[in-house]
Amino acid sequence: MISMIEIISQEIAARPAQVEAAIRLLDEGATVPFIARYRKEVTDGLDDIQLRHLEERLGYLRELGERRVAVLKSIEEQGKLTAELHAEILSAETKQRLEDLYLPYKQKRRTKAMIAREAGLEPLADALLADPTLTPESRATDFVDAAKGIADPAAALEGARQILMERFAEDPELTGQLRDDLWERGILVSRVMEGQEQEGSKFADYFDYREAIAKIPSHRALALFRGRNQGVLSLELLAGEGEDPDALCRARVAARFGIRHQGRAADDWLAETVRKTWRIKLLTRLDLELKGRLLESAEEEAIRVFGLNLKALLLAAPAGRLPTLGLDPGLRTGVKVAVVDATGKVAATDTIYPHVPKNQWDASLARLGTLAKTHGVKLISIGNGTASRETDRLARDLIARHPELGLRAMVVSEAGASVYSASEFASKELPELDVSLRGAVSIARRLQDPLAELVKIDPKAIGVGQYQHDVNQSRLARALDTLVEDCVNAVGVDLNTASVPLLTQVSGLNRGLAENIVQFRESNGAFPNRKKLMAVPRFGDKAFQLSAGFLRVPDSDEPLDASAVHPEAYPVVRRIVERTGKDIRALIGDSATLRKLDARQFTDERFGVPTVQDILAELEKPGRDPRPEFKTAQFKEGVETLADLKPDMILEGTVTNVTNFGAFVDIGVHQDGLVHISVLSDRFVKDPHEVVKSGDLVKVKVMEIDLPRKRIALSMRLGESAERHQESGMRAERPSGHGAPPARQQASKRPAHERPSAPAPKPAPPAAGGTMADAFAKARKS
Repeated sequence: MISMIEIISQEIAARPAQVEAAIRLLDEGATVPFIARYRKEVTDGLDDIQLRHLEERLGYLRELGERRVAVLKSIEEQGKLTAELHAEILSAETKQRLEDLYLPYKQKRRTKAMIAREAGLEPLADALLADPTLTPESRATDFVDAAKGIADPAAALEGARQILMERFAEDPELTGQLRDDLWERGILVSRVMEGQEQEGSKFADYFDYREAIAKIPSHRALALFRGRNQGVLSLELLAGEGEDPDALCRARVAARFGIRHQGRAADDWLAETVRKTWRIKLLTRLDLELKGRLLESAEEEAIRVFGLNLKALLLAAPAGRLPTLGLDPGLRTGVKVAVVDATGKVAATDTIYPHVPKNQWDASLARLGTLAKTHGVKLISIGNGTASRETDRLARDLIARHPELGLRAMVVSEAGASVYSASEFASKELPELDVSLRGAVSIARRLQDPLAELVKIDPKAIGVGQYQHDVNQSRLARALDTLVEDCVNAVGVDLNTASVPLLTQVSGLNRGLAENIVQFRESNGAFPNRKKLMAVPRFGDKAFQLSAGFLRVPDSDEPLDASAVHPEAYPVVRRIVERTGKDIRALIGDSATLRKLDARQFTDERFGVPTVQDILAELEKPGRDPRPEFKTAQFKEGVETLADLKPDMILEGTVTNVTNFGAFVDIGVHQDGLVHISVLSDRFVKDPHEVVKSGDLVKVKVMEIDLPRKRIALSMRLGESAERHQESGMRAERPSGHGAPPARQQASKRPAHERPSAPAPKPAPPAAGGTMADAFAKARKS
C-alpha cells in the first residue's frame, strides 16, 4: 500500500519530505499563502500551485482513509473479512474502488436475492453455474416448497437467477472493467421529450443528438444536463455503436464467470441471466455513475474557466489612489453620480438626466464640472450597462470642456454592482445612501482598485463564468474562495483602508478578526505600524504570524511595514543595513547596492537563501504590485450601436469573458461580440485562455453583424476579410448558453469548432438562441 505522502509527492513532483513538512504546517493552522511565501526553507520551495493541490488531495485521501476504516470495521463485524479482502481494501486508491469492494457486504434493504437465499435456492444457482449440462427445470423441481414461497420450478429458477444476478453485479473486478469500457466506448444520446419541442426550443440542437461520453466538452455536458433537469431532454447511455451495443459488455460478464454457450441444457438460462444482469443491474447502476462522472468533470472544467476569468478580473490593473467620479448610466431614471476621494471614501453623490427623455445635457455637464473641480477628480469611471456609450460621450464632452482638470475616462464592467448595492455589507458601509447610488460608488471604486471592490461581491454574481449556476455550488464556492484568497494575498492589503471583506481574505484572518480590526481603526485612528495589531481584541500571536506579512502600513514609523518583508525577518534586514552602512530608508530602492549583495552572507538557522533573496528583491521594489500597468481601451468615435458597425472594421475592445469556445469582447456598442476559438489566432488554439484573458485590451475585426438577433462575429485574425470569413461558414451566431454542437452529430466526428484550425476558419457550431450572450449580459447587469 502506497502511503498518502508518497501519493501526493508523486502527483506534485516533490519529495516525500517536502510533502510531510507542508502537511505539518497545514495541520498547525498555517495557510497556503503563508507557507508559499514565508516557509520556503521548511518546504524546500513548494509553490502555491503545488500547495493548493496538496491541500485538496490531503483532504480527499484523509476522507478515503476514514471511510476505509469504517468499511473494514463493518465487514469484520459481519465475520466476512478475509486476508485477501483486507489487502484489497487497504490498497484501494479511490473512493469508487473502495465502494466497489464494499458493495457485496453493504447493509441494504431486503432484495429478491436475499429472499431466495433464505428460501434455500443458492445451491440451485451454484449447481447450474457450475454444470450447464443440468436441465434447469428438472433440477429446480427438487427445490419446490410451497411453505417457503416456491410454488413451482419456474419460481425456483427465478430465485436462483436473482442470486446470480446480484453476485455478478457486485463483483468489484467486473464492475471496474465495465465502468472503464463504458466510459471509453459509451455513447450519450439525447432526445426531446414528447410535447416539449416548442417550450424547449432553445435546446433544439439536442433534440436528436449523440456523442461519445468521454469526448463531450464541459459546456455541452452542462447544457445536456440542464435540458434534462428542465424536463426537455431525455439522456440515454448506450454501451457502444452498432445494432447490438451491449454485446461486448454481456461477453465480459459471461467471461468473468466462465459462461459459454455450447448448446448445453442450461446455456440459454445462463445467457438470459447474463443479459438481465447487464441490462437491469449493471447498466442501470453504471449509467448513473458515468453520467455523474461526466457532470463532475464538466463542473470541474466550468469552475476552472470561471476561476481563470475571475482571477483576471480581480488582478486587473488598478488606476490607483486618485479622486474618482463614478457614473452608473441610465436613461429614464437618470445617471447616478458618486465622487470618491483617493481612499475610496464617498465625497458627494447626485443624479443627472442628460439623456432621453429629459435631455438635460448642458445642465449635466455643468454639474459634473462643478463636482470635478470641487473634489479634485482625476478619473471618471463609467458603468457598461444601458446608456453606457451615451454617458461615455458625456464624459468625453466634459473632458473637452475642462482640459485644465486633466481628467481621464474609462468604461468598466459593472458586473455585480447591483448585487453589492443591495447587500448587507453595503447597507452597513453606506447606510446613508440610496441603493441606486451605491452602485455608482462601487463603479468608481472598482476603477481605483478592482480587487478591493470586487471582494465585497459574491464571486458567482460577477458573471464571468460558464454555467456557474448549474454546477455544484459548494464546490464552486470553495474553489472561488480559494482563488480570491490567493489573489488578495499576492497583492497585499493596506491595513488602514481595507474593508472587512478584503481583510477577511487575508491569510490568518476571519470575518470576526477583520471586523475587530476595522472597529479598532475607527475608534483609535489609523494603525501607526504592524505591531499595533496586537492591541486589537482577540488578535493573538498566531493571527499576527499568518497575516502580518500581507498587511501593509504605507506611512508606518517602521519603513519595512510598507513591504512584504515579514516582521519575523526584520533582524535579517538589520544585518543587511549594518553590512551596507546605509540608513534603511536610503537602502530601500537602492538597486545598485542591493544587487551586489550575496544572499548567503545573511542567512542563519531560521532564514535560508530563498528568504533572503525574497527580502533583497522586496527591498529593491518594496510593496511591488503584481498587477499590470493601468491602460484603457479607446472605443472608436461614431461607433456606438450595432447599426454603426461595418464588416472589416478594426476596433479596440476589452475582453469581458472567456469560455471554452471563444472570447466575448466589449467594443462599445452595448452588445459584446464573440471571437470564436477558431479565429482567436493564426495558429491552432486548444484553450482560449492560452491567448486571452478577461480584462485584456485587444484589436478585433468585425466579420458579420446580425442586427435582428443582436449578434456580432469578431476575429483577431486582422488580415482576414469579412467576405472570406462568411464564405467559410463562420456565421455571426454565438454558441448558445447550451454550448450547442451540430444537430445529429455522429459520435465518431469531432465537433466542427473543435477541429484544428487551418488557414481558413472552420464553421462554428450553430446557435440555439444566443442565450449565452444574453446570460452574460444579464449576469453583468445583475
